Amino acid sequence: MEKALLRRADLVFTGGLSLFETKRRLHQAIYPFPSSIDVKHFHKARLPGKDPADQAGIPHPRVGYFGVIDERLDAGLVALAARTMPDVHFVMIGPVVKIDPAILPKADNLHWLGAKAYCDLPDYLRHWDAGWMPFALNEATRFISPTKTPEFLAAGLPVISTAIVDVVRSYGAAGLVEIADSDDLESKLRSMLLRPREMLLPQVDAYLADMSWERTWTAMAAHIEGAYRRKKVVPLRRSA
Repeated sequence: MEKALLRRADLVFTGGLSLFETKRRLHQAIYPFPSSIDVKHFHKARLPGKDPADQAGIPHPRVGYFGVIDERLDAGLVALAARTMPDVHFVMIGPVVKIDPAILPKADNLHWLGAKAYCDLPDYLRHWDAGWMPFALNEATRFISPTKTPEFLAAGLPVISTAIVDVVRSYGAAGLVEIADSDDLESKLRSMLLRPREMLLPQVDAYLADMSWERTWTAMAAHIEGAYRRKKVVPLRRSA
């Protein structure tokens, strides 16, 4: 079905670099567009504000995750983190889909707060001490390019993630995100929580400067316009 779709497509856009590299030989006009970001929205998390009621009673330090909670989340790693760092509180925001909520780990320092509106996310993030992305490394995460990576960074949070390829190659290589697994999660997370969170902000802001959705759409629209112009050209027929 994918091959049939690609044969009919004039253009193909991929949501990440690793997916682009896998599919680039299947089409003559394929372009990578990793996740962009609404910088102004997430910059609100850098400003003072009231802690949401369902989070206000959770002690610090707080390490937070937001996003869909499904088979891509490493529930075992979440349980390990809560067990080995009982003084750290892990705030998990997002709807539970495609998995049984009963399999999610439970602990006094693990807080599943459910889905929140997009407009409310900065109110939660501004009161976190770090963001984390405890993704499993499996077929479901092989090609993901998590939008929350730049969103965490725009909010001014230090970030730690498992070794998702697009995160490692982009944000990890730039020194903006710590990469960890079950063996070194505690040491890296505790070290990150001790650093001044403002230390990376100039580097983060420089990196994110060209990642707005407006810039992304402008580039995509240029490819679409070019493809449209090519389709309007009537091929010149040779005489027999």
